Amino acid sequence: MSDYDDDDDGDKLKVDESWMNTFSDLSLLLLTFFILLCSMSTIEVIKFQSVFGSMRQAFGGIQTEDLQSGGTRDALDKSEKDEQAIQQFLRVREELLEAQRRSYNEIRSFITTKGMEGEVSAVFDEGVVTLTVPASVLFAQGEEELSPEAEPVLRSLLNIFMQERDQTINIKGYTDNSPVPPGKRYKDNWELSALRAVNVLRWFVDAGVPIVRLTATGMGDLNPLFPNDTPENQARNRRVEFSLERQVRSK
Repeated sequence: MSDYDDDDDGDKLKVDESWMNTFSDLSLLLLTFFILLCSMSTIEVIKFQSVFGSMRQAFGGIQTEDLQSGGTRDALDKSEKDEQAIQQFLRVREELLEAQRRSYNEIRSFITTKGMEGEVSAVFDEGVVTLTVPASVLFAQGEEELSPEAEPVLRSLLNIFMQERDQTINIKGYTDNSPVPPGKRYKDNWELSALRAVNVLRWFVDAGVPIVRLTATGMGDLNPLFPNDTPENQARNRRVEFSLERQVRSK
């Protein structure tokens, strides 16, 4: 065999091993990747509890102590119970609002049937029924004692209050901004409004409404319905309001 032939056979026996460099690089990258995954899957307990505790304080949930004591299940159960309590509260609130709407409609129907539109007005707002009576229907101007003409209106209101036994009644007296005439029993409009509210309350207590359902508040010339710039507007601001709120009966 010639020298040329021997050299040619030697070249044929040589193997290209350059791919090993690429393979080793790939293996190293894979090893690094799996080491990184392993390190990320290892939770630092102290750091986790610290972060979770901060989130718990901000949003509510499981206490850090629950994690340390193995009370996670109990804390989750408590959260579920809290959620159920909230849902129950919202359901009861909606039922109360619906019952209050029915009461409002019945009161409006009663006022219309009795022809009391000019003496009593009713509004419904956020679960509260407010009945408004002009002060001139119940009192002589500047007086705190009920006038004899107040009896029919108070009797009609009494019928409403006796029908709505689940309602508390806050009686609010209002005046205009007129100065108090000299020689009166009261010192200012605030005291006048308080005396009027208390005298109305006493009338209903004497008529049989349980006193625990009644409160009286003097508002003076606060919260006017209209600017006190004309005698007509001042007369509209002199009023007595009855705020009815439904209470949950204990079973």
